[in-house]
Amino acid sequence: MAVLLIIGFGAEAFAHGVAEDDQAFIEGVSGMQLLPFIYLGAKHMVTGYDHLLFLVGVIFFLYRMREIAAYVTLFAIGHSVTLLYGVLSNTHANAYIVDAIIGLSVVYKAFDNLGGFQRILGCQPNTKAAVLIFGFFHGFGLATKLQAFTLAEDGLIANILAFNVGVEIGQILALSAILIAMGFWRKMPSFHRHVLVANSALMAAGFVLIGYQLAGYFTPTLN
Repeated sequence: MAVLLIIGFGAEAFAHGVAEDDQAFIEGVSGMQLLPFIYLGAKHMVTGYDHLLFLVGVIFFLYRMREIAAYVTLFAIGHSVTLLYGVLSNTHANAYIVDAIIGLSVVYKAFDNLGGFQRILGCQPNTKAAVLIFGFFHGFGLATKLQAFTLAEDGLIANILAFNVGVEIGQILALSAILIAMGFWRKMPSFHRHVLVANSALMAAGFVLIGYQLAGYFTPTLN
C-alpha cells in the first residue's frame, strides 16, 4: 500500500517538491513574512511523505510518550540544525543524493523494526544516534528544496526560522494523527500478525524512493 501510494503521487511527489504557487511566493517575497513561512513549513512537513514514513518507522514499537518524545526530539534537532545551516550558510549538496539517503532512512528503520540487524548481522546499532543522524539528512533535504529558489536577503533569517517553526508544527500535527491511528491499530488483534507485512511495505517504499532518486541523479532529464 505504501509503495502504491507513493507511485500515485507522481514525479513531483518523489522529490517532495514545492507547489508552483508556493514557489512563486517564496521567490517573490521580500522582508519578514513570518506567518506565511510558518504555514509553508507546516505544509511541507505534513505533505512530506518521506519524513512521515520515517516517523512511522521510528514510533512503530514505541508505546510510552516519554520514549516517543525523546526520539522525535532527536529527529527535530537533527533536521532543524541542517535546515538552518544549509540555507543560511549557502552550503549545497546534490538533492538527489540527499533524498536517496532519506529513502535509506526509511529502509533502515523498517529493517530495524523487523529485527534484521540482530538476526542477520548479529549487532544492534544505537537507534537514538541513528535517528539523530538521519534527522540531519532530512533537514538537509528540506534545505536543498529552498536553495533551489532565489531567496531575498531581506528578512531571510527570520523567514527561514519561521519556516523551521512551521516544520516543527507540521511534525507535531502529523505525528498526532499517526499516533491516534497507531493507537487504534495496536488494540486490534491483527496488529502483531501484520508487523511483518507493514514493515516490509515500509521497506519497499524506502527502496522505491532510493531507486527514483538515483535514477534522477544518473539521468537528470527525468525531471
